[in-house]
Amino acid sequence: MKPPKSTRRRGFVLTPVGLKRLQAAILAMEIAENNGEHFTLEQLGDRMNVSTKTLSRLWSLNRSVDQKTLRLCYETFNLELRREDYAIMNESNKTEISKDFSPSIDTRDSDPVQYLPVKSFINEHHDQHEHLWSYPDGPVSLDSPFYVERPAIEELVYREVIQPGCVIRIRAPRGMGKSSLVLRLLAFAETQGYRTVNLNCSQIDANCLTDLNRLLRCLCWRIAMELGIDPNLNDRWDEEIGCKLSCSLYFQSYLLKQSQSPVVLVLNEVDRFFEHPHIAHEFFALLRSWYEEARHNSNWQKLRLVVVYSTEVYVSLDINRSPFNVGLPIRLPELTQQQVEDLASRHGLDWTSGSEATQLMSLVGGHPALIQIALYHLCCQGMTLEHLINEAIANGGIFRYHLWRHWVLLQTKPNLAKIYAGLVEARQSIYLDPIDAYKLDGIGLISFEGDRIKPRCELYRAYFEKQLSTVFNDRDCQAV
Repeated sequence: MKPPKSTRRRGFVLTPVGLKRLQAAILAMEIAENNGEHFTLEQLGDRMNVSTKTLSRLWSLNRSVDQKTLRLCYETFNLELRREDYAIMNESNKTEISKDFSPSIDTRDSDPVQYLPVKSFINEHHDQHEHLWSYPDGPVSLDSPFYVERPAIEELVYREVIQPGCVIRIRAPRGMGKSSLVLRLLAFAETQGYRTVNLNCSQIDANCLTDLNRLLRCLCWRIAMELGIDPNLNDRWDEEIGCKLSCSLYFQSYLLKQSQSPVVLVLNEVDRFFEHPHIAHEFFALLRSWYEEARHNSNWQKLRLVVVYSTEVYVSLDINRSPFNVGLPIRLPELTQQQVEDLASRHGLDWTSGSEATQLMSLVGGHPALIQIALYHLCCQGMTLEHLINEAIANGGIFRYHLWRHWVLLQTKPNLAKIYAGLVEARQSIYLDPIDAYKLDGIGLISFEGDRIKPRCELYRAYFEKQLSTVFNDRDCQAV
């Protein structure tokens, strides 16, 4: 009797996190070995020594393969299979933890990584993913199915961050996805073996923004700590030569020299420096000097600088000393109708007719944060689209926290509020002073039509027309 043929056990499926890790490694190899061009399915199959049919099973997230194949695919791209990368299916196609799964699999907690196009799996597994239905506020987590991919932008920043001494400038108002993109950029950098530091400038004490020496020491201390290096500032800082030169030498001869791999430094919310022109001039000139040093200094080439901000620079900077006219500029656009429909599908909504997306976008445009808030309430709170639109500008409406944030900010800037009041009452695009336009654009309240300005969306126009007209009418009455 012939022995039975050996069979490979099937039952392992990729999770969204696992798919993102694998395809991120593929993207890195495409950049390094294929001039950034995507591998075909056949080319990937040849590299992994698996069939294109097997790859299709992997990408589906709901069709299983065997353990050996899964590990082989990861090892091809120098990845170690982790516990969060896979799920195991029993005979009823329900995921379970396998007791006899190879103990060589790494079960340590680890961070998932960046962007990849993961098709909607929410509809089929709604009950399994109820924990994902949290209120959408802040960056979209790396393993969330609700991140809207912008492949052209993600690939641009991934390509750029591997360039020695690069500068990447990401500009967009709040709620447009800057932080979500940065999370994916940092995760991609970590897959390359880079060190990463993500600093939010809004955390800097106010007294540091009036003293350049204190500011630079604060930043150097924080960066050293993030890199796991003893700051040792007192021994490494010589105020006799000036704080900018001390800072540069500290970076070059101490921090970067100790790192064998590139360091990605993200500076978030650098707009805060614009309110302190003297500090802004000196600090941004320093960043520009690091970029120029990297052209001929191997230590400085390790530094990959990412500057994140909301508004254009409205302080006067010397064009030859500014970091805002070098490097790769990234502008985050609004979502398209196709992207909104796809995101609605991920939330379990059938908007294939396009009419629902059109109605929502006529109110909020393609603003990512507002779209996410709307879909959350439509999907999780049982709200109808008609009710959502009718109650949109009410002080108790679903957008109230978003609108209040802008309203509070405008109240601290009376001159800007008065200018915006005139804009929302105009009912057409108008000309504004460039500095006023930059400030309103940084807040995210306007859009441009050539040289002319208009409110960002109908929601803003209607809400602020009501709020601002009440304020200025009351002031006029008091003046009389």
